Amino acid sequence: MTPDQILTEPLLERIRARAARYDRENEFFTEDLAELAAAGYLKIFVPASDGGLGLGLAEAAQLQRRLATAAPATALAINMHLVWTGVAHVLAARGDSSLDFVLREAAQGEIFAFGNSEAGNDSVLFDSRTVATPKADGSYSFTGRKIFTSLSPAWTRLGIFGKDGSARDGEGELVHGFLSRESAGYDILEDWDTLGMRASQSNTTVLDGAVVPADRIFRKLPVGPNADPLIFAIFACFETLLAAVYTGLGERALVLGVDAVKRRTSFKNDGRSYAQDPDIRWKVAEAAMAMDALYPQLAELSRDVDGLVDHGTQWFPRLVGLKVRATETARTVVDLAIRVSGGSSYFRGSELERLYRDVLAGMFHPSDDESAHNTVANAWLGPLATP
Repeated sequence: MTPDQILTEPLLERIRARAARYDRENEFFTEDLAELAAAGYLKIFVPASDGGLGLGLAEAAQLQRRLATAAPATALAINMHLVWTGVAHVLAARGDSSLDFVLREAAQGEIFAFGNSEAGNDSVLFDSRTVATPKADGSYSFTGRKIFTSLSPAWTRLGIFGKDGSARDGEGELVHGFLSRESAGYDILEDWDTLGMRASQSNTTVLDGAVVPADRIFRKLPVGPNADPLIFAIFACFETLLAAVYTGLGERALVLGVDAVKRRTSFKNDGRSYAQDPDIRWKVAEAAMAMDALYPQLAELSRDVDGLVDHGTQWFPRLVGLKVRATETARTVVDLAIRVSGGSSYFRGSELERLYRDVLAGMFHPSDDESAHNTVANAWLGPLATP
């Protein structure tokens, strides 16, 4: 199936029509989620034999790009479910069945969310401020604070991790597991009152001794960078799908800017369209060229993940580079679209005004600009020398 057969134009228009209300009311995208689930969208990575769409990362990225042209906040939140199902898919393609249960449960309608982000943890996946305490039966209790937990009102499975400081002779290890919504020991704070991406309702999750059973603990890794396939799978899915959302956002901003330029007329130039103004044409062209460089990068890198291409030590630089290029390009394009659209885009309720606020979230997603540049520099130049 093609993206426009899965995300049909009528469905996309209904989602677009709701986006302004969700943003204005700071409301979760309940109707969008119901319609997307009914269309099988949450089963993109589930094998066709289990009732899913059986697609890969490249196709999922194009779908997310298309969804984001209608509602970036909806697409961003859906990303978190798709990251986990995508990780399970990427691992399975490489002979690792440890997360096959994620695909089975997604086929049954479970909704997965990503609960790994922590305030002040710039080590991201390589350390944690959350405490994971082992119990005699192999389960772990988790105590800590997770931020930006998208899908907070709807998730049924929350992927979390924390550090067991007593493991590995006191060096500690990072314990990954899935928390079920019916579990005790956690609280979702209704604190998502943000500048943009409001419909995602990415509330803070406070873990206070939340227990993950032994059979839901799926990885125990050493603290610090390591070559476990799980790390690659998370980075590959998270960065690629994130880039897809911001690519779609930039794509929509360009369309809105072009439409505005064609509508606007110049009083001093006898009512001629601004589409005939050389300075405006230059800005539109600049935005279009910026987007043109992004589409093939997104398509090629996601195909390489599906194709099991071996980029060796260049995989992580390519993934973080894609994320930074997508988020920064989208910011540039939104800014240019507003510049050519005139003062009406500055008013609340304008779609470009909403996109301007939404696109700013891109700088906060990992990998951030500083981390990404450090990753790329290390790949090409080696690590910084120690004194």
